[in-house]
Amino acid sequence: MKPLRIGTRGSALALWQANHIAERLAQLHGLETELVRIRTSGDRLQSVAVSQAGASADGKGIFIKELEDALLSGAVDLAVHSMKDVPTEAPSGLAFPAVTRREDVRDCLISREGGTLENLPHGSRIGTSSLRRQAQLRHHRPDLEMVDVRGNVDTRLRKLAAGEFDAVVLALAGLKRLGVADKVSQVLDEKVMLPAVGQGAIGIETRADDRDTSKFVAALDDAETRACVTAERALLHELQGGCQVPLGAWARRVDGELRLEAAVFSADGREFVRRDDRGAPGDADAIGKRLGQVLIAAGADKLLRLAGRSVGLR
Repeated sequence: MKPLRIGTRGSALALWQANHIAERLAQLHGLETELVRIRTSGDRLQSVAVSQAGASADGKGIFIKELEDALLSGAVDLAVHSMKDVPTEAPSGLAFPAVTRREDVRDCLISREGGTLENLPHGSRIGTSSLRRQAQLRHHRPDLEMVDVRGNVDTRLRKLAAGEFDAVVLALAGLKRLGVADKVSQVLDEKVMLPAVGQGAIGIETRADDRDTSKFVAALDDAETRACVTAERALLHELQGGCQVPLGAWARRVDGELRLEAAVFSADGREFVRRDDRGAPGDADAIGKRLGQVLIAAGADKLLRLAGRSVGLR
């Protein structure tokens, strides 16, 4: 059997994730693999904020489109993604046989002086291009100045060390995977910062008609993580949101049930709607849809409209 070709972005974190999947496939099935690095639209547009870059692609899939094109053309056999980058609607002919066990979903603060969000000096500059993070930071600290920053983890940490801003907010999962979690000044509690939909989870995408590859990949699926990510993505789909909306969501198992908590913020963080729902893990999709409708009824439509999105009861 020829080595399976794994499509991946070229960042250190993407390569860690792809190599991790390659190692798992070797352990479980004795499979040989090779990595195929593919540069995506999101990688090329480093000089503008993600929210602006996404506008040209309808805010969807700018970090995975070229990987999916390579899958569809047969240039690669599978693609490894961070699930928070994956749009809620997959192209026809592609599928996700596996969502692997989730890492820590939380965001964290890294500050040059080691300070926490609560004790950062008035007017401190925070590096993040995420509207979700910016809105929640402004909600708790309206005095802080948000600075758009692009690039991979190493680039952002280098800019922080160079003094371009006073602190940066990043996903804890990525720092753990890269072995630099010791740089974290503060892990942000979900009451302060709800994570992005799918944050901390790795998804493996294949061609739907490639039964052999899909079967190998499916052995890496984690049922609990899939249920949690399914609920979060159903919520996002119900709100018709892309990856750049001021929405935070987190699903997890609590006492045998699946609990989904979510909040939609205004861009300035002053207004927000926050609700939660729960149910059986097997009803993950329904839980997400139901909570989406609850948020809309509570006023999320207005907040998303202000952020450039519009949703309605269906």
